[in-house]
Amino acid sequence: MTKKQQKWLLFYQIVIGGLALLSSGIALSTFFTHVNLLTGSLGVFMNSTLGIFWIDYLVRLILSKNKKSFLINNSFDMLGLVPLHPVFAVFRIERVIRIVRYYHLFWRLGLDGKLTKAVHRFFYSTGFVYLLYASVVILVLSALLYSIVEKISLANALWWAITTATTVGYGDIFPHTSIGKIIASVLMLGGIGFIGLLTSTITGFFTSNNANVENTDLTLLLQKIDDLSDQVTQLQKQVAKNQKKPHHKKKS
Repeated sequence: MTKKQQKWLLFYQIVIGGLALLSSGIALSTFFTHVNLLTGSLGVFMNSTLGIFWIDYLVRLILSKNKKSFLINNSFDMLGLVPLHPVFAVFRIERVIRIVRYYHLFWRLGLDGKLTKAVHRFFYSTGFVYLLYASVVILVLSALLYSIVEKISLANALWWAITTATTVGYGDIFPHTSIGKIIASVLMLGGIGFIGLLTSTITGFFTSNNANVENTDLTLLLQKIDDLSDQVTQLQKQVAKNQKKPHHKKKS
């Protein structure tokens, strides 16, 4: 790659990273404020960035040599492209993290270590990212179909899907049609399964970490005991050797 191409790549990464950071930050702020991302200037901005990220994603998908690997490694990017609600832009924060990792900024800042490795191992080695991706797809599709059948907004349908899949069931929104009840039944069965898998994956990750720590501590303890045993054996041999030496009495 020539220096000119590297400069263009850096410029591209900065622009995409900046848009991802800004849009995800705005989406995250909705959890703490009553900002409406569907209307006004914020709505225009979020829709525009959604279009930009869709173009970026499709171009990268077309240019990628391994489509399967691309889809797996860019699962969060796909979640950030869900058009149901701008709040899905929160998932674009992973794009920023990937850019930071690409340029080894964690290493340059001295932050690369056990934490970043543990986070990467948690999301990818345990399969958590794939379960999360499948769960979100089920929720989004169920909400989309439910909003069409029950004739409610996508935001309310998504709220219904989340409360149904997590078995919370507030009862503020419920199906009135037969097709809506079928969708709800499928979501209940699928949602319970995937939510349970997500929970068990998180529990298993921390449990295995604790087990590894305990095994490591036990190994170190046994090693120290072996070292002490060897030292004691050497001391015993030295004492026995000294005792066998003849003692010459001093002449008076």
